[in-house]
Amino acid sequence: MRSKIMRRACVTAVTVAALTAGGLAGTSVAAPAQSSAPTVTAESVAPLAVVNLGLSTAHAKSWQCLLRSRGYSPGAIDGQLGTNSWKAAQRFWTSLGYYNSSIDGIVGPNTVKALQRYLNLHGASLAVDGDAGPATRSAFRSFAGTHRC
Repeated sequence: MRSKIMRRACVTAVTVAALTAGGLAGTSVAAPAQSSAPTVTAESVAPLAVVNLGLSTAHAKSWQCLLRSRGYSPGAIDGQLGTNSWKAAQRFWTSLGYYNSSIDGIVGPNTVKALQRYLNLHGASLAVDGDAGPATRSAFRSFAGTHRC
């Protein structure tokens, strides 16, 4: 009886050791491969991001409604200014002559300049510099707050 228990203990210990080493199933343990994944940049992530530029969800919904009422579909009216909302804005500003870059949904300097030109049309006195600083965010928030769905 004692030898059976000892044999089971030995078999169990060898099995655990083999599984740990990866040798029981004929597999081998190798060092992790060096990652060849591309580096993630802000520009590659930006199209997937929500960029409300300081707008609350309610203000962002109002902006999306304005775009929709002008014939530029921002996708769902959800208060999240993602790629579809910014593409709609870029198409809208292109029709006004304020934007002449690619319709990519990225909120880069050209998109911000178009926003600044548009806000200036509506009474803001912004430098058209492509910087979405506090003055641009405040003017956007004030403008978006005046529209309702």
